[in-house]
Amino acid sequence: MSTVLPGQHPTVVPGRHVDTAIVTARTNENVFVGEEIVRHRRSARLIHWGVAVSFFASLVSGMPIWTPLFSWMATLVGGLQVARLIHPYTSLVFVAFSIAQFLHWQGEMKMTEHDREWLGPKLFKFMRYEDEAIDTGKYNGGQKIFFYCVTFGALAFLLSGIVMWFPESFPKALRLWAVILHDLTFIGFLVGVISHIYMGTAAEPGTFRAMTVGTVTRAWAKLHHPGWYRDVMAEEAKKSSAKIPVK
Repeated sequence: MSTVLPGQHPTVVPGRHVDTAIVTARTNENVFVGEEIVRHRRSARLIHWGVAVSFFASLVSGMPIWTPLFSWMATLVGGLQVARLIHPYTSLVFVAFSIAQFLHWQGEMKMTEHDREWLGPKLFKFMRYEDEAIDTGKYNGGQKIFFYCVTFGALAFLLSGIVMWFPESFPKALRLWAVILHDLTFIGFLVGVISHIYMGTAAEPGTFRAMTVGTVTRAWAKLHHPGWYRDVMAEEAKKSSAKIPVK
């Protein structure tokens, strides 16, 4: 086993394949690398998985508290008392990552008139593969709506959770409404997350790798997000023309 000493640079091992696209995806996005496009750089993927992992940690610790029907989940975290102890903290981590996610993506999630059509029949057309994504940018209207639902859902979890965490500090009526809000938010989240996982795997093959290695194929981009594909093409053309020396 070789060791790289301070001040030295690691040597390239002959025969070892280096995926240029994956390396590029550590710090860049919206760029072509061969037949792939970097969709999400590493920081974006870490935030996304931070939200996902903390949500499922909160799910596993919270459902045994919610109803005895899921008491078996408590064994996964060391028992019901442990679940009650850790649930508020895993939830705070989830809220923190959700805030980071909002700050990171809010600039790209501005709703357009075209995006607002997803609040109507367009969503169901998309689910039935009847919608043509001619002008879809990097994120379609459904993804943007889900983004805001997660943000407002995290806020609802936080506000209702504080009341439930410190019940002696709030009136009975407020505690009741906090429980109702918490439960309804959770049910909405569960439906949304299941749909999100389905859309990112079985419904659109090739999507999941965007949140693992950070890249998608050109064919995937042209099919699902042609507007974004054209934008990246235009940006690459500008960079290429800027490199050509003027005679």
